[in-house]
Amino acid sequence: MRPREPYSGPAPKLILGIDIGTTFAGMSYCLLEPGSIPDILPVTRFPAQDHIGGDSKVPSVVYYDRSGMVRACGAEALQESVVEQAVQERWEKAEWFKLHLRPSTSLSILPLSLPPLPANKSALEVYADFLRYLFYCARLYITHLYSNGGALWISLEGKMEFVLTHPNGWEGEQQAKMRRATVMAGLIPGTYTGHQRVRFVTEGEASLHFCIMNGLATDPLRRGNGVVIIDAGGGTIDVSAYRKVATSKGETFEEIARPQCLFAGSIWVSNRAREHLRTKLRGSRYAGDVDHIRECFDRTTKLRFRRTDDLQYIKFGRPGDNNEALNITSGQLKLEGGIVATFFKPSLDAILIAMANLSPLSPISSVLLVGGFGASDWLYSELKARLKFQGLDVSRPDSHVNKAVADGAVSFYLDHFVSVRVSKHTYGLECVTAYVSDDAEHRARLKSAVKDAAGDLMIPKMFSPILLKNIPISETREYRESYWKLKNNPSELQMVKVPILSYRGQNPAPRWTDVEPEQYKVLCTVHADTSKIAKTLQRKLGLSGVYYRLDLEVILSFGLTEVKAQIAWVENGVEKRGPATLVYDEVS
Repeated sequence: MRPREPYSGPAPKLILGIDIGTTFAGMSYCLLEPGSIPDILPVTRFPAQDHIGGDSKVPSVVYYDRSGMVRACGAEALQESVVEQAVQERWEKAEWFKLHLRPSTSLSILPLSLPPLPANKSALEVYADFLRYLFYCARLYITHLYSNGGALWISLEGKMEFVLTHPNGWEGEQQAKMRRATVMAGLIPGTYTGHQRVRFVTEGEASLHFCIMNGLATDPLRRGNGVVIIDAGGGTIDVSAYRKVATSKGETFEEIARPQCLFAGSIWVSNRAREHLRTKLRGSRYAGDVDHIRECFDRTTKLRFRRTDDLQYIKFGRPGDNNEALNITSGQLKLEGGIVATFFKPSLDAILIAMANLSPLSPISSVLLVGGFGASDWLYSELKARLKFQGLDVSRPDSHVNKAVADGAVSFYLDHFVSVRVSKHTYGLECVTAYVSDDAEHRARLKSAVKDAAGDLMIPKMFSPILLKNIPISETREYRESYWKLKNNPSELQMVKVPILSYRGQNPAPRWTDVEPEQYKVLCTVHADTSKIAKTLQRKLGLSGVYYRLDLEVILSFGLTEVKAQIAWVENGVEKRGPATLVYDEVS
């Protein structure tokens, strides 16, 4: 890793990386001071967790009372007194809420159902409430850590910048929701300038930054070989692949395969264990203890599980709890290792299928397993054994995996190692095209033809690709697509709204949006103010009378961690550009 340069900004700045995982959350930060080399530090103390030295994570849990007020978050929500009060006063618990933000395209692929959200609470509201809590924790930690912490925080809070992480499968719609949540939580104002203080990075790319910072997989990367990062978390497992390349500006990293997001994290292991226990204990005196036994499994057995040949024990009760038929002795439930392996196996299989479908653009030699679920010895040993036959060496960090993504988020801001990313889908516009009688597809669609404002016959529902799937994209590359609109009145051309579609099917050259219509999704809509251009348009005479034609180009940058847009037009022979806003209609 190249050494960081001293911060050259005119004034101190605070960068906060926030990783809200399905089951646990973590934060890291960097205090940028002019002339000093930046250093990344974790937040290691949270309320009700002060007695645990150096703990970099806190449970992603929120309790609401019956009026909808937040009553406890994080480690506080797990305190026995809080749990007792929650039961007595019928509070509602929000957990795994992050997965409720998942893209609509993944709604049907969850292995099991999620816990419901509290009444009258959206996933966005819960996410915002938890963000507010984490921000409070960061303020508490930093103000107590530094001798002038209170004054320091006040001086930096109004210009603080944030890096939020999300699974590989999250896209612009989810990023828009997360940015809105930062406004709702009071971290930033809801202005253009405020919005610019929030950046996003995938958990896979954040994990790569962590691995580079900690010298992991340096040999294969130095040789130019590809490395796969498997970030195994509570809800999702992110699979990403990168290689190091030399450029005229120094070393950089390129994504060499489409990032994948698997709903196969450790919570699904727990869910499968609960389903097995529910069946096993049905009709017995222990049937009502299934959730408690599953929690005991999570805290002990799941973490210790290594070999299918060994018997596994879940200690959940008192010495007097015995039932030979159910294999319960002295408060311990005995399970065969092979049974426990069935709880884990679907997650292993999902990773192996993802590896088989990776189709990297460069050879791969190493796999790095990170994330909380990556601490599973069974998962690690099975992956190591299975992937060995593919010539892949699997390794994992010895420690600090619980802060990998949060540290990596801040490193993304400071170091920005990745300069090339791979397109996840095929992107383009739906448009009309002039009818061509020699085209067989046009003739077959003649019944759907319409006349435009100029009176010409047009065929609708054509798909015009801007970017194909599996294409390496540099951060600086722009993708342009011509767009025109004809109207009889120029007042109708003062604003344009251009939907950007993503095609998720297997056709390498999709042409019509009414073929496989279920595979086309609106990624976002480009909104642009074209009132100044509309004033310059000249009258034209067509077959149906007078019309006006607006010509412009939509310019998209796909190589960043967020899609960016502009519009361009020609005025007096000179290209001019203007801003455009990406609107995600499903933000709520």
